[in-house]
Amino acid sequence: MKLGFEESQSSYSSGSQSARAWTEAWVSAWAYCPHCGNAKISAFPNNSPLADFFCTFCAEEFELKSQKGKFGAKVLDGEFKTKCERLAVSNNPNLLLMNYDLKSLAVVNLFIVPKHFFVREIIEERKPLAATARRAGWIGSKILLDRVPESGKIHIVQGGIIRAKELVLAEWQKTLFLRNESPETRGWLLDVMKCVESLGKREFTLDEVYAFERHLGDLYPGNQNVKPKIRQQLQYLRDRGFIDFVSRGNYRLRS
Repeated sequence: MKLGFEESQSSYSSGSQSARAWTEAWVSAWAYCPHCGNAKISAFPNNSPLADFFCTFCAEEFELKSQKGKFGAKVLDGEFKTKCERLAVSNNPNLLLMNYDLKSLAVVNLFIVPKHFFVREIIEERKPLAATARRAGWIGSKILLDRVPESGKIHIVQGGIIRAKELVLAEWQKTLFLRNESPETRGWLLDVMKCVESLGKREFTLDEVYAFERHLGDLYPGNQNVKPKIRQQLQYLRDRGFIDFVSRGNYRLRS
């Protein structure tokens, strides 16, 4: 894998159009499928709804977002209604997020958010475009990246360093169990996972997760039994091998 772009790939006068051409050409040339390990992923025809690339071996789909600076808490995305419809049937693409450097014309960071980390709660509806806009009334969406657990941000390139493919594939497999659950069930699981990860240590206690009771209650105001729900999610994560039960009230994140 080479991190540099080929300037000859672009003949656009616009800097943003050139960057789009460089980044898309780079993905076609160097990115592999993190689901099955296939050495290449292929580009969809231009203007395909929501997805940019797909794996010819396992049919996984990928959407690419690229920019110069690091991504913040929210990422602009496509049409809101279409996004929600695809989430409802688990037909949404995986998300590739790339940071690049224009001086060196190279990839700096590339990470993927697997599609099983997408639930309705992390999609925010944008205001409709003004009546004077070319697409008046069009409603876009934002992805709330800060609601995604760190285990849902799998780095392929980090700080200009290419991570071992074996590590990337292993990290992908570690959370694949989430695909067996409905989007509604996954919402709670992902938020509890994020709470556990935010503790910043491998070993943690049930009481430490209980400390997020108010936070989780604010996210799910219709649930009046937050502590039992927390225990249920931890048991599920234990059964799926994401965490280990150490002793009564004590757990450990698997490395």
